[in-house]
Amino acid sequence: MKIKKLNAVSFKNSTITGGFWKERQDIFRKTTIDAVYKRFEETGRFEALKFNWKEGMPFKPHIFWESDDTKWIEGAAFFLQKQRDAELEIKIDELISWMAKTQDKNGYLNAYFTVVEPEARFTRRMDHELYCAGHLIEAAIAYAEATGKKEMLQIAIRYADLIDRIFRIEHSAAFDTPGHEEIELALVKLYYYTGEKRYLDLAKYFIDTRGNSKKDITYEFADMEYVQSHLPVRDQTTAVGHSVRALYLYAAMADLAMETEDEELLSACKALYANITKKRMYITGGVGSTYRGEAFTFDYDLPEYTAYSETCASIALAMFCRRMWQMDVDGKYSDCAEQAIYNTVLGGVSLSGDRFFYENPLSVDPRRNAFNEFRTEEMKEHLPILERVKVFECSCCPPNLLRIVGSIADYMYSTDEETIYTHCYMEADTELEVNGQKVILEQRTQYPYDGNICINIRSDGVFGIALRIPGWCKKAKVYVNQKERKLELHKGYVYLKENWKSGDEIVLKLPMEIKTYRANPQVVSACGRVAVMRGPIVYCAEGLDNEDKPLKDICLLQEKEAQLVEVNIANLKMPGICMPAIYTMNFEELYCDGEVEKKEMVLNMIPYFAWANRGISEMTTWFLK
Repeated sequence: MKIKKLNAVSFKNSTITGGFWKERQDIFRKTTIDAVYKRFEETGRFEALKFNWKEGMPFKPHIFWESDDTKWIEGAAFFLQKQRDAELEIKIDELISWMAKTQDKNGYLNAYFTVVEPEARFTRRMDHELYCAGHLIEAAIAYAEATGKKEMLQIAIRYADLIDRIFRIEHSAAFDTPGHEEIELALVKLYYYTGEKRYLDLAKYFIDTRGNSKKDITYEFADMEYVQSHLPVRDQTTAVGHSVRALYLYAAMADLAMETEDEELLSACKALYANITKKRMYITGGVGSTYRGEAFTFDYDLPEYTAYSETCASIALAMFCRRMWQMDVDGKYSDCAEQAIYNTVLGGVSLSGDRFFYENPLSVDPRRNAFNEFRTEEMKEHLPILERVKVFECSCCPPNLLRIVGSIADYMYSTDEETIYTHCYMEADTELEVNGQKVILEQRTQYPYDGNICINIRSDGVFGIALRIPGWCKKAKVYVNQKERKLELHKGYVYLKENWKSGDEIVLKLPMEIKTYRANPQVVSACGRVAVMRGPIVYCAEGLDNEDKPLKDICLLQEKEAQLVEVNIANLKMPGICMPAIYTMNFEELYCDGEVEKKEMVLNMIPYFAWANRGISEMTTWFLK
């Protein structure tokens, strides 16, 4: 049986017109693009592209700096796709001109391995050469699509051709597969863009060879699980190792399964997805629970204070989900993508758009950080930072956020021969093709704060529309031209097929109840506690909203009595939650064997992604009940 492959509808087909994502994209366009550029300029990341560093000079090139540079270019290109900006293009063109001048005649392009250790090219698997090359390829495609300028694309193609010769044809490198996966994704994109099958063949070679190579090694401190090389990929069923590496690999496996109709590879992807979402994912959509190697650990190990939950890992999870729903139309993948995007992903950037989190804990206690402020670096690593910062030494997350926010409409639609599938809801106008006919859809909604979605059809034609009903919604209603339709769900979707007329209207009503969720009892850090969600958004409490009462002592009462209120954080309005609760009055003794006095209170909560935008404060997402 062949894999059914949906057609992805690119963000290029959609224009975000209002609502939640228009607000975010405007901030990113006005602030984030330039903020990240300035930080990379100040830290020497862009200067490294000139290949003029010598011993004793500042800003020694790092093995992965070029991935930061090219991810910024790709993210900026996604915004240029919608609105050209001459000043921004001048900045990018200058960076590209440096690449063109410094690229070797054979196509090689990497600052570190040209000016620092030229003799070490393709000798150390763990040093990110192929990872950087992958991001170069993706950025080059994005910039060519946005502007029509092909110089960077030609640079990337020359480098890709060299890599193909060295790895797939000659096998002359000291290793066989990337130590940090990513180029596999890029090569599939390059295949789609150019039509050159050798790039797909190289992606397939890297994926099929992983776990089968005698030349591949890992770090001294790690095992082969850390780099997903412990087994051939089709035999892997458990998410292990560095979480970003893992999810880039799984996304590439999904790409290859889709393109080659490899059912065995799809089966492995399904098993890995199930392991992540059922046993290894935070309620915020975060993955990778330890700072040791930024890695997955073991089933149900999801500590809250020391949660690593890297922003890039949740972005990669959303990317994996999007590929999975292209082959297996099931609403669970969109549910998971939204859980990651609306919580951990957006939590990785300040509401002002110029400061960032690398890690995304579920609870913080400023006293722990204060106690360890002057302790060893190792002790500090156990604790997350309490305020977002402008740049990190490893600054992969800021440009990655640019990429996903700029292309967020990628998550809206897919099509097959006769049906349009709606996955994630956002206010946008979209032009797509189905059943050989052009269709224009206008989607109006305040999602994720409001569950009412209106889709206006601006084309005549016979085609189907499959509406995703999120798993958190149990009382959805669908109306076509104000007439309610019976809901018959199939794997999370309601299917409508009509002879549509321009002006027809579909209204989807998704009541957003305030709900509490318990973790599996094997999640030790959350035992006896609940998390609060409304729609896809997880809510947290900060001490500054709750008179600095000890948040871990607060016990929630009835969520049915909770009230939705408007809060204003960093000049952005959003819904907060007020929920009745009780807390323990303070007493003098350290321990007490008698009755303790309890007092009623109202617990004030805000969306998790909005925490730490008003200074340092205690925060938690898990509460007694």
